[in-house]
Amino acid sequence: MCGLNPGLIVIMIGLVVETEIGESMRFELDSGKTKCIAEDIKANAMTVGKYSIVNPSEGQPFPDSHKLVVRVSSPKGNNYHLGDQVDSGTFAFTAAESGDYTTCFWANKHKPPVKMTIEFDWKSGVAAKDWSKVATKGQVETMEIELKKLYDTVSAIHEEMFYLRERDEEMQELNKETNSKMATLSFFSLLLCLSVAGLQIWHLKSFFERKKLL
Repeated sequence: MCGLNPGLIVIMIGLVVETEIGESMRFELDSGKTKCIAEDIKANAMTVGKYSIVNPSEGQPFPDSHKLVVRVSSPKGNNYHLGDQVDSGTFAFTAAESGDYTTCFWANKHKPPVKMTIEFDWKSGVAAKDWSKVATKGQVETMEIELKKLYDTVSAIHEEMFYLRERDEEMQELNKETNSKMATLSFFSLLLCLSVAGLQIWHLKSFFERKKLL
């Protein structure tokens, strides 16, 4: 498979699984502050996210102070989701471009300051598919579901390998261009040094001739 050894393939599988699963987390956010989380997503990969503020008083309505502005944007700055003054929300989209997609949470400023706990679940790729719904709708057996999961995982690994190969080719091309520019710069630097040395010799010779020392 493209000349890769088994050890590298195992590493690749680990990287893809880690990347495709995405992030599930809980964090605290102070009022008036912003926290951004980035996820590297490939083009045409599906991603889903769910966020909510943990109610500080279980069973009671949310305090008015516990509201968020949530924005999901692409590497080029395009908006994919905007939640304004919400305590929970979800988003889902198919990435149009590869790169770091960013989810930013901003809390309104309050006096005295308020600390909010936020639960955030973000998945992309294979992990973004709801296989329980696939099983319900298709009336398929468990083995078939597992095979579909495996097929999608292998496809993701295959795409990741080609993506890494493209990045490697881009880096090699960048190195070639850098080396070429460095060689040109070195040549002109050497030429400049030789020119300056020649001018210094000519100036000294002229000086000594005027003083009749030569």
